[in-house]
Amino acid sequence: MKREDEQDQPQLPAARPQSLMFSFLGIYVLGRDTAVYSGSVIDVFARLGVSEEAVRSTLTRMAKRNLLTRHRQGKKVYFGLTPHATEVLDDGRRHVWETGAVNRDWDGTWTLVGFSLPGSERSTRHDLRSQLIWAGFGLLQSGLWIAPGVKDVESMLAPLGLGDNITVLQARAFKPTESADLVRKAFDTDQIAERYRAFLDRWDTPHPLPSATDDLARQLLLHTDWLQLVRQDPRLPAEHLPTDWPAIRAEKLFHALAHRYEPSAAQLAATLLDELPLRP
Repeated sequence: MKREDEQDQPQLPAARPQSLMFSFLGIYVLGRDTAVYSGSVIDVFARLGVSEEAVRSTLTRMAKRNLLTRHRQGKKVYFGLTPHATEVLDDGRRHVWETGAVNRDWDGTWTLVGFSLPGSERSTRHDLRSQLIWAGFGLLQSGLWIAPGVKDVESMLAPLGLGDNITVLQARAFKPTESADLVRKAFDTDQIAERYRAFLDRWDTPHPLPSATDDLARQLLLHTDWLQLVRQDPRLPAEHLPTDWPAIRAEKLFHALAHRYEPSAAQLAATLLDELPLRP
């Protein structure tokens, strides 16, 4: 049985090693034209409670998926970013620092995607739905998905090769249809709000995650939490959301904590990371 003080001690939130790796690469490798020694990455992730085996496995899988490149110097193996990884990480950076969690500049435009696939295309249907959800679409009615704003559906779904099985339109709501009704029907705003409240419960304290080793660990966990959160957010029009929408407070909190952790985390990372400069 745990002692009372142990029961009150917050534990580190669970996060997949690959999700943490994307945060690490986005902060300490993206845009720096460098590769990092696998052993030093293991040292960083040990502060997060991630095992050496899990780190090596994650690096190997990401290399096989054309996300990382290997560079050898003596007996050491360094990992750098591929162009594909740079695109993925840049997209994550835009989600975190530019797009924002609250859509205050919506112009009333909706992107509509309709599709009809035969029963034999079950796997393709699953992939299509996953891509639509990832891009912020909600299911309005059978076979018809909508998202606020203009979406680049063509490039997003090109790898699926759907051809004539998909229809993409841009539209505006006209009476008797109201945009507020579309938000209510196509999106689970209660679930979205609950995810933001969970983030606030974890991080909105005077000393978040006291069980974390240091600010480097907190930085990586914070960025991982936030990126996963905003990637699941369709960024619904603010005018059709409650005035106390928790994403507003959560976004301010993320920025405040990110700036708080950055100096000490960067200083610690500089002492831990063994980097190999990459030249064109």
